[in-house]
Formats: sequence, structure tokens, C-alpha cells
Amino acid sequence: MSLVVGVGARRGVTAREVCDLVAAVLREAGRGPGDVVALATVAAKAGEPGLVEAAARLGVPLRAHPADVLARVRVPHPSDAALAATGTPSVAEAAALAEAVAVARTTGPDGPGGTGRTSGTDGADRADGADGADRLTGGELLVPKRRSASPGARVTCAVAVAYRGERLPPEGSGYHRGDAVFDLPGAVSNR
Repeated sequence: MSLVVGVGARRGVTAREVCDLVAAVLREAGRGPGDVVALATVAAKAGEPGLVEAAARLGVPLRAHPADVLARVRVPHPSDAALAATGTPSVAEAAALAEAVAVARTTGPDGPGGTGRTSGTDGADRADGADGADRLTGGELLVPKRRSASPGARVTCAVAVAYRGERLPPEGSGYHRGDAVFDLPGAVSNR
């Protein structure tokens, strides 16, 4: 299972703050750092030293997405504060989902750059499996936005699963299709 961790951060966040929250959220999900394939954030934060160092410590790339792209991703916990600061109502959740879809689209059932994919009209990719069945690729929030518990917290994160030619859960179970994210059963807001 490939996981993407979306990270929202205030200026001056430390790598330790980021890594501590990522570790806590992965424990919550019953996963480890070896499952993470990328950290993702908004483009305006791509050069933030704490994020860059956290990605290096985790041994994964830091991927950045433009605010206008992230603003189109529906998420369960939008924030007016994030919108005012970055131009998108979500950084952590939207970046996790956007990058999960990017990971799924670049690694199809035939491996990286595989040719077993054709674009679906619903915005998700479709991959023909060995059994001839249509398989969707995309992302799903595994852990919605969480905020660091430390005083003066400067970081949030969310974890998304990147589906690579695997069967996705049905709509309504948190499946991300194109720009739509359906509600996660039992999701708890940690705003």
C-alpha cells in the first residue's frame, strides 16, 4: 500500500515537528514510514526548510501543488484560515489526495509508466486488469487532517492511499474521484 502524507505548515516549522506528527498519524493508521512514497504540500511552502528536511529524513520526495489546483479538491475539513494564508481552503488533505492521484496515474498495473491505463470520463484513471476487469486508480483519505498537539502548533497533516490499479472501495467510503471526495464513515474533525 502506497501512502502520501499531505502537510500544511506555518513559516518556521521544524523538521522534528513535521516528523513527529507524521509518525503519530501513521501509528494511528497502523502504518509505518516505509509505506510513505511522498510528502505533498502547497507550492508556496515547497521551499520551507522544515518540510524539505522532513522529506529528506523520511527518504521521500516533497511534491508541491499549486494553490488553485488544491482549491478544486473537495475535502472533509476546509479551513478559512488556510484559504486566507495560502489561497486554498485545504493544504494537508487536498495535497495528500492530489498527490495520491498523481502517484496512481504514474504507476499503473504494469509498473511505473505502465501502459495498461486509459483515461476514464469521470476523472479517475481506469486500468485493465489481468482478468479484463476495469480497475480504477486514485486516492482515498486514510487519516483526515490532524494538527500537532504541541503548544503553538505549526503543522497539520493528512494521509491518503494511492491506489495503483487496485480495486477501489465504492463511492461513499471515502473514495476520491477526480475533484470529488466523498465523506469518510466515522471521520472525526480535529480542527
